[in-house]
Amino acid sequence: MNDIPHRDPTAMSDPNRPFSDEERAGLYRAIYERRDVRSQFLPDPIPRPVLARLLKSAHHAPSVGFMQPWDFILIDSPEVRQQVLASFNEENAKAAQNYTGERQQTYRSLKLQGIVDSPLNLCITCDRSRGGTHVLGRNSIVDMDLFSTCLAVQNLWLAARTEAIGVGWVSILDQTKLAGILNLPDNVYPLAYLCLGYVNEFLDQPELQAKGWRSRLPLEDLLHRNGWGSGVDDEALLEQLKQ
Repeated sequence: MNDIPHRDPTAMSDPNRPFSDEERAGLYRAIYERRDVRSQFLPDPIPRPVLARLLKSAHHAPSVGFMQPWDFILIDSPEVRQQVLASFNEENAKAAQNYTGERQQTYRSLKLQGIVDSPLNLCITCDRSRGGTHVLGRNSIVDMDLFSTCLAVQNLWLAARTEAIGVGWVSILDQTKLAGILNLPDNVYPLAYLCLGYVNEFLDQPELQAKGWRSRLPLEDLLHRNGWGSGVDDEALLEQLKQ
């Protein structure tokens, strides 16, 4: 798999070429089989050609005003990871206090990070000053730079799934402390701290669902028409959603 060529979409000869059935199926498979991985990491390093493809995929995400606010911090230092892990442990202990009884026991049994288990950590940041004071499309919704960076995370995540690379987003972190650990400038926000690596398996359903924490909501219950609270009576669409 490491010899798969990376093609810059802007260099393709015919960007209007329809996707084949196989290409569409591959995309949808990556979407449905993407998982937040925390405990199945293998020690094998990610080959540089694969890592380059993932980073290029993230860098081709859309962004407001084409500001491309992201940077990518590759973290393989054991010392840095131990500092991040210490921050996680502190925040995780606080989070556990949000629950009581059996729910708290279930929470404490969950493995919610792979900081030292994964062969590589990656922090995707958002430079909130990139593009200058007035960024096209960001005048009304100033957080569009953060939303754009989330799209870079999703691009990388889906590309990683096609490469059999697991990704786990560690969200139980103090972002101010994380910024200090990584020596980030004041204008750079640590949006996503990710654990990356090959895994021994991809679960057939999200781990939190498998362990009974939450179930996927029915999509038909989340649809509205022309405003909040008005149901959708498109029977043909509703029937397709159930398949």
